[in-house]
Amino acid sequence: MVERAADPGGIRVTSSVGRWVVLTTVLGSSMAMLDSTVINVALPRIGEDLGTDLAALQWTVNAYMLTLAGLILLGGALGDRYGRRRVFVIGVVWFALASLLCGIAPNAVVLIAARALQGVGGALLTPGSLALIQASFHPDDRARAVGLWSGFGGVGAAVGPFVGGWLVDGPGWRWVFLLNLPLAAVCVPIALRHVPESRDLYARGRFDVLGAALGALSLALVTYALIEAPGAGASPAVIGSAVGGVLLGVVFVQVERRRAHPMLPPSVFASRQFTTVNIVTLCVYAALGGYFFLSAIQLQVVAGYSALGAGTALLPTTVLMLLFSARSGELGQRIGPRIPLTAGPLIAAAGMLLMLRVGPGSNTVSGYFTDVLPAVAVLGVGLVTVVAPLTATVLASVDTGRAGLASGINNAAARAAGLIAVAALPLLAGMGPEAYRDAGEFAATFRRAMPMCAGLLVVGAAIAWATVRTPHAAVQETARPECTVNCGVTAPPLEPAPETARRADDI
Repeated sequence: MVERAADPGGIRVTSSVGRWVVLTTVLGSSMAMLDSTVINVALPRIGEDLGTDLAALQWTVNAYMLTLAGLILLGGALGDRYGRRRVFVIGVVWFALASLLCGIAPNAVVLIAARALQGVGGALLTPGSLALIQASFHPDDRARAVGLWSGFGGVGAAVGPFVGGWLVDGPGWRWVFLLNLPLAAVCVPIALRHVPESRDLYARGRFDVLGAALGALSLALVTYALIEAPGAGASPAVIGSAVGGVLLGVVFVQVERRRAHPMLPPSVFASRQFTTVNIVTLCVYAALGGYFFLSAIQLQVVAGYSALGAGTALLPTTVLMLLFSARSGELGQRIGPRIPLTAGPLIAAAGMLLMLRVGPGSNTVSGYFTDVLPAVAVLGVGLVTVVAPLTATVLASVDTGRAGLASGINNAAARAAGLIAVAALPLLAGMGPEAYRDAGEFAATFRRAMPMCAGLLVVGAAIAWATVRTPHAAVQETARPECTVNCGVTAPPLEPAPETARRADDI
C-alpha cells in the first residue's frame, strides 16, 4: 500500500484523511475498550454456565488486563520502530482471533487463556491508536482529535454493558467476544487504505524483552496473591506469590535503570507533568476498574436487573461521553489541565458514592430514577471532565517522537491500576468466593468497596490540584524529527534525545 503524503505540519481533523484516521483509531481502540467493559455484565452468566467461583471471574477480567498492562509498553515501542499503522493492524487481527477463541471456549481455563491472548493483541493496537493520532495530526488539531478519539472510544467502553446485556440475554455470553470479528473486518481494510504510516526515525536498539517479562511476572504474582487470599488465606502459595511479585517489581526497576534501551526509560519521567499525570491515572483507573467490575454484578445480583436491564441502566454515561468528550478536550486545552483533572475525579467520586443507594427495589421505574440514574449521570459528568484532558496532557508532556512510548506508559498505568483494583477490592471488602451468588453478602461488601473507590478518586484529584500545571510549564524534552506521513522522505537530522545516543554495540 502506498503511503499518503500530507501537509508538512500534519493532517487536519476536517480533512478526508483526518476523518479516516479518527474512524480507524476509534474502531480499533473500541474493540479493546468495549471488550474490557462488556465482560462485566456477562460475568454472572459466565459463572453460572461454566460453574466457576468468584476467583475464576476475577481471572476472566484480569488475564486480559495482565498481558495488556505487561506488554503495552513493548507494543508502543514496536509501533515506533516498525510503523504504528503496521503494528496497529497486526494487533487488531490478533485481537479478533483471540476473541474467536474466547467465544468457543469450552471451560473457564480455556476462556482465561484466551483472554490473556486478547491482552497481547490489545497491547499492540491500544498504544498504536493514540500514537497514530499524535503523530499524524497538526499540533493545533491534536487536542480536538484526542477528544474525538476519547469521546467515541469512550462510548465503546460505556456502551459495552448495554451491548453485553443484550447479547447475554439474547444469543448468549459468547457473543460478547464474537462481536469483535465484524469490527476487525471493517477496521483493517480502512487502516491499510486510508491511514498514513508513521514511525520514530530515532527508534533503535534492542527490544527490552527482559523488562517486559519481569513486569508481567511481577503483576501476575501480585494478582494471584490478591485473588487467592480470600479462599486460601495466608497460605505459603499466597505469601510466596506476594513476596515474589514485589521482589520482581524491584528487580524490574533496577533492570530498567541500567539497560541501554529500557522498555520504561527513566528519562521520560524527567517531565514532572508526565510523572504526576500518570499518578493521577493510577488513581482514576483503579477506581474505575473496581467500580465497573462490581457495579454490573450489584445491579444484577442485588437490585434484580436482567443483564440487558443492567446495561441499559448505565446508558446515561454513554450519552454524556458521546456529546461532550470532544468539547472537554478543547476546553482543557484552553484553560489548562489542572481544573479538569481536579474536578473530574471529584465529580466521579460523588457518582460512585451515589451508587450506595442501589439495592433491592432499584429495578423499578421509580427506583431507577431515584437510585441508579443520579449515580451514573454524575459519574458520566466526571468522566467527561477528566478523560480527554488526562490523555491530552500525557501526550503534551513529551515530544511527538515518543508518542508511542507515552501512550504505552499511560495505558500500562491505567490497565495495571484496574488489574490490581479488581484483584484487591474483593479481598479488602471481605468478599468470599461465592459472594456473587448471594445478594445479601454481595450488597454488604459492595457498600464497603464503593467508598474505597471514591477515596482513590479524591486522592487523584488532590494530586492533580497540587502538581499539575499547563502543558507549556511542564518539562519538555528534546524535540526530534519524525517521519509522520511519507517515510520515503528523510527529515533533516537534529541532535537526538539522550536515550537514543547509545553505544553502537547495543544497536
